Amino acid sequence: MTKRGIPKLRWAIIALFVGAMVINYLSRSVLGVAAPVILTEQAISSVEYGWITGAFQLGVMLQPLAGFFLDSVGLKIGFTLCVAAWSLVTMAHGLVHGWFGFAALRALLGLAEGSAQPAGQKLVATWFPAKERGLAGGIYNIGASFGAVFAPPLVAWAVMVHSWRLAFLVAGGIGLVWALLWFFFYDNPARHRRLTPQEREHIESGQEARLAARAAKPSILALARRRDLWGIALPRLLADPVWGMLSFWMPLYLARVRGFDLTQIALFAWLPFLAADLGCLFGPAVVAFLQRRGIALIDARRWAFTLGAVMMTGMAFVGMATNPYAAIALLCLGGFAHQTLSVTVITMASDLFPRNEVATAAGMAGLAGNLGVLLFSVSLGQMVDSVGYEPFFILLGVLDLVGAALLWTLVRKPA
Repeated sequence: MTKRGIPKLRWAIIALFVGAMVINYLSRSVLGVAAPVILTEQAISSVEYGWITGAFQLGVMLQPLAGFFLDSVGLKIGFTLCVAAWSLVTMAHGLVHGWFGFAALRALLGLAEGSAQPAGQKLVATWFPAKERGLAGGIYNIGASFGAVFAPPLVAWAVMVHSWRLAFLVAGGIGLVWALLWFFFYDNPARHRRLTPQEREHIESGQEARLAARAAKPSILALARRRDLWGIALPRLLADPVWGMLSFWMPLYLARVRGFDLTQIALFAWLPFLAADLGCLFGPAVVAFLQRRGIALIDARRWAFTLGAVMMTGMAFVGMATNPYAAIALLCLGGFAHQTLSVTVITMASDLFPRNEVATAAGMAGLAGNLGVLLFSVSLGQMVDSVGYEPFFILLGVLDLVGAALLWTLVRKPA
């Protein structure tokens, strides 16, 4: 018997995917929030912590492989396996001792969690017409910020109830439950039994013919020769270190420079990520506003990125703020600005590449972004004890202006 269709099924599916992004960023953010406790308990130095965070970036830099895997296997099976893998690795964090063990697990976690953005872009490209892709991308990226929002109270609760190890076990357990939900509910539009004919027509009629899936399998080497790929990858290389700062280093900064204890970190460290949630919606809103005034989609996205880059200059003043709450406010501005521009450039993968290549292309751009986080995090770990945080905040404040120039120069509007 045919099951009854679900109205606006595409939005139910993106809502389910938001849950994956929440869990993804919750799992990766627990370490950063617990870092002041873990580093003291495990006698881990700033340099060693830099290598721990760098190991995660090395793993997540393999996003092109994750994207190729998802393009080849499909989202139903492929993403179920990825979420289950990162959930088990997250739980294993609660059993480890010593910086090298943490580094090894972070590398594995990065490899599995690197599937999230390619999966999100493939989902958006598959289930949404062009005019809705920006909003859908902004909605699912809200999950990234909410995951980071939930991490501080989770860690504080775990420390009070048992220890920081409990936080990893809880985050991993939630991920395993979600993987089961995805496996039993998700399918692509051609096979989903709950998709109505009217919604299928709405999706198909609103997608560009030039982005239809091709018979040939995606080629990483062929994509690497495309100017458009470098046009979205290099801005991510320069932009993503901001997220690395907020996720991995901000709690340590608040503890060691601003004198916050774990309770204060739990109270304030989530605020930049709440601001980032608003940025996830602001970026697509700017694009929609410009499109209504006759500006082409690609140009509208470039202007939204540029606006975010201008706002990001506020990050340069975090280290100079004499009041710790002013520093928090500037970090909130940084989170808002970053997601404004990040959601915009991430979504461009689904505007520029065919649907059977979009996950691979998004993964390759993600490699560049995570390379930026790796270089930034290792440099910060090596130098923070001697030069402090202020030079790094200044650098974060100006890099996105360069990224905006590259976006305007390298990306070509489709004919």
